[in-house]
Amino acid sequence: MSGADTAEFLIEPRWLLPVAPGDPVLEGHAVAVNGGRILAVGPAAELRERYPARERVVRERHALLPGLVNAHTCACHMLLRGVPVRGPRLRWLLETLAPLERRALSADFVRDGTRLAIAAMLRAGITCYADHSPLPEEAARVAAAAQVRALIGLPVSDEPSASAEDATAHLARAEALWDEYRNDARIGLFFAPQPAAGLSDATLARVRRVADELDARTVIHLDELPYPPGHEVHTGVTTHDLSAGVADAATPTRHAWGVRRLTHLEALGLLRPGFAAVGALACSEDAARLLARHGAALIACPQAELRLQRGTRTLAGARPGALGTDTPAAVGALDMLAEARSAALLYGLPALEALRLATLGGALALGVAAQTGSIEPGKSADLTCIDLDASSCRPATDVAAAIVFGATRTQVSDVWSAGRVAVSEGRLRLFAEEELAAIAARWAERLALEAAA
Repeated sequence: MSGADTAEFLIEPRWLLPVAPGDPVLEGHAVAVNGGRILAVGPAAELRERYPARERVVRERHALLPGLVNAHTCACHMLLRGVPVRGPRLRWLLETLAPLERRALSADFVRDGTRLAIAAMLRAGITCYADHSPLPEEAARVAAAAQVRALIGLPVSDEPSASAEDATAHLARAEALWDEYRNDARIGLFFAPQPAAGLSDATLARVRRVADELDARTVIHLDELPYPPGHEVHTGVTTHDLSAGVADAATPTRHAWGVRRLTHLEALGLLRPGFAAVGALACSEDAARLLARHGAALIACPQAELRLQRGTRTLAGARPGALGTDTPAAVGALDMLAEARSAALLYGLPALEALRLATLGGALALGVAAQTGSIEPGKSADLTCIDLDASSCRPATDVAAAIVFGATRTQVSDVWSAGRVAVSEGRLRLFAEEELAAIAARWAERLALEAAA
């Protein structure tokens, strides 16, 4: 019998949610895995006969779905959880978060924070994430050592940062890191211009040219962009206040602002396939249509966007194509099930569509849908199993609704990253829990001393 006719293991859940186009929720089905990839999906009895496996993983009360995809985060900020959080976003970022990050930032800070974040994401069923790290070299090394799928942002700004002194130096470092990881199967790179740190139109044009040369993706957070010159709106606040996000309380102004920002980026040639905008609550339907016309993606981080709103009245913006958690300093937990629930409630989405945003939608936005995001033969075996036996989420008829509206990340029982066991029966396998606890305690003490000083 050839290797093609055998499987390393079969996963046999009660329910299977492939999240592939046209595939419903399936019962009595299994997934065969071999060599880190999905070998076959089909009726469990048929796969047992067709692919003799060394191991059967039977989960009689569980749902199996693709590994969740966190399309926007800053992993090392796991060490900054607990900082005061009060919107608007840009003011909080510049006046609260950035000063803390500058005081604490080091290679150790990024390495330790990223390790903690990867462990937390795996526990929560997240097998792929996009990281906006201040030190991308360190973030990439940690992700590579953990053997997880990560897309690492390459920061670019005109102002000095921890990694470079100006835009030219940022781009030089970005190209060097690109050369280092260009053939890596799990670590990808994209450009992450930093408008909050200072970014001219000329630098954005340079980013576009280099991204074209490398065939790289670009991601920009809309709420960190300044107001486009010549597009002031008379709302009773100053242009400076607008750039700081004070107009967030006025939803029509906020949405008009999003359109005009995107129109400005369009004029610079940035809107195209491979571009993603973060911040769906800042976008109107007109803005979403503009992105769609250019084949660009819209990523929402519902919990962070809601928490960092300035006003008490918040209306949903444009419907996104993918979901992220944003920085854990804003939301605390890296929890894509909670983001899917928030998205379903905000945008009136069916539960299965919300799960799609948290899986295949994120993979499409990040350019890795050929490898992950759905359960299909040939894709990487990035899989998450959720125990639905709890009374709060035991499904009657709608399994997807039971997951989105009843389950929490604590019910993730098993996670596989490229076929490798990351979590088994609720226990993290890729990291030593004692080591992680020691890292967290050490940094909590150190940051408390920094704050006191």
